[in-house]
Amino acid sequence: MAGAVDLSALKDRPAPPPAAAGEVAEGGLPPIVDVTTATFEDEVLRRSSQVPVVVDLGSARSPQSVSLTRLLGQLALEAGGRWIHARVDVDTNPQIAQAFGVQAIPTVVAVAGGQPLADFQGSQPEDQLRKWIEAIEQATAGKLTGPPGAEPIEDEPEPEDPRLVAAEEALDDGDFDTAIAAYEDIIAAEPANADAKAALRQVKFLARVQNVDADAVARADADPADVAARIEAADVELSQQNPEAAFGRLIDGIKRTAGDERTQLRTRLLELFELFDAADPVVVAARRKLASALY
Repeated sequence: MAGAVDLSALKDRPAPPPAAAGEVAEGGLPPIVDVTTATFEDEVLRRSSQVPVVVDLGSARSPQSVSLTRLLGQLALEAGGRWIHARVDVDTNPQIAQAFGVQAIPTVVAVAGGQPLADFQGSQPEDQLRKWIEAIEQATAGKLTGPPGAEPIEDEPEPEDPRLVAAEEALDDGDFDTAIAAYEDIIAAEPANADAKAALRQVKFLARVQNVDADAVARADADPADVAARIEAADVELSQQNPEAAFGRLIDGIKRTAGDERTQLRTRLLELFELFDAADPVVVAARRKLASALY
């Protein structure tokens, strides 16, 4: 849904002064706001250039909506203005629901920089909701202006880790084996080192792509039953900055196969997902398609 949402129809409407739905956070923004069609541009589009806005589209007629809205409100107050909980009553604001393409309530959409970033339908347990919001905050970190009056924090630059420097130098020299070994050594010593884990995934992908035949895409297109060619073709397409094609090729293969072949395709798809932010709209859309293909 997020990639197809057109919010332009909700701009430039006269907006009365909005009433805050919650306490004002330290940065000057109330963490909870009630949004109408008239206030949508100010409360969602403009605010989302400062902090992520989690648009909660629900109805008092829906017990799921009421429960989810209460939980989101608690988390928004706890966050203290790092993101905004924007509550929309779809019964009185059907234009907003239509703009977001809402098919069921509750629906929740994260908006950042005026654009939808990720969404889900239905109620969510608190731990999953926290993880989803954390992914939104990570995906937008450093990309928004922050709440008004917030002072940018200037951190002292951290000294470069010589182990990472050595790995990066090996990568610059095209020595993938040395770079992979260096990152694996770091992870063995520090299992929680997220930077090393992410770099290792990237390097392994780059190393693998170097050995893929240039005609992999043509071979896969010529023989859809060739699972190995399909997997290699997806690597090539991703290396050409076309993740939609790579993900789509693997998901199509999952639909066609079963047993070990399906497992191979799914495993490679999940590996490719890990090269992106979890909240990336391309990944979110592909995960939905994967779920449909599997079930």
